[in-house]
Amino acid sequence: MNEIGPAESLRSISIIVPTYNEAALIQAFLLQLRDHAPDAEVIVVDGGSSDGTREQARELCARVIVAKRGRGGQMNAGAAVASGRALWFLHADCEVPRGCLDEIANALRDPKTVGGFFRIRLPRDRVVYRLTDSFAHYAGKILRIRCSDHGFFVRREIFEKLGGFPDVPLMEDVKFFRAFDRAGRVRIVKERLIASPRRYERIGPWRLTLTYGLIALLYLLRVPIPVLARIYRRTCAQLRV
Repeated sequence: MNEIGPAESLRSISIIVPTYNEAALIQAFLLQLRDHAPDAEVIVVDGGSSDGTREQARELCARVIVAKRGRGGQMNAGAAVASGRALWFLHADCEVPRGCLDEIANALRDPKTVGGFFRIRLPRDRVVYRLTDSFAHYAGKILRIRCSDHGFFVRREIFEKLGGFPDVPLMEDVKFFRAFDRAGRVRIVKERLIASPRRYERIGPWRLTLTYGLIALLYLLRVPIPVLARIYRRTCAQLRV
């Protein structure tokens, strides 16, 4: 496995961002990436937005492509056209910390490290949010479950070896992470990504938190993913990106 040193990684990280109708925030997000990750290649993979997301993104990133809607498929499409030796998958509603590229470079300096993820923080004070960004972190370590809002980064050759994200309606990130976690050493970056609470606020923080917990439990009990997807749709009644 080739080592990626700090200086080299600044030129060889591709950031892949799946979007769907994110016109309200895509420009601010991409300007933040310009400031905090200026040397990365940024690829926006749009799932057929009707609100001008693609047009707003085009001047602020390296490339905008269109793919069939579905987060896993969109992220795979972005990876297929990316030039970086490391791939970093981000949601368009997060805030990345300063020095994020150096953190990834430091993690990948170890040739046994296949990739990693960032810890997250939800910018609200209620206890329910600490269940997601603190308690769930340690539960996830024990259960080997992690979601893509943690900003997975992975060496390209590992991503390709694993076949990318699976084509499933839900839990594509968890399934990928569990395969990724078995492939080698996974580094946890302590610097926090700020995750948007918008889905929690739209659906209800307790409702969404308990739904996520239930679905994770049923997944570990090997309940079929189409059944989990139906539970999610009926409980939260929100379309995913």
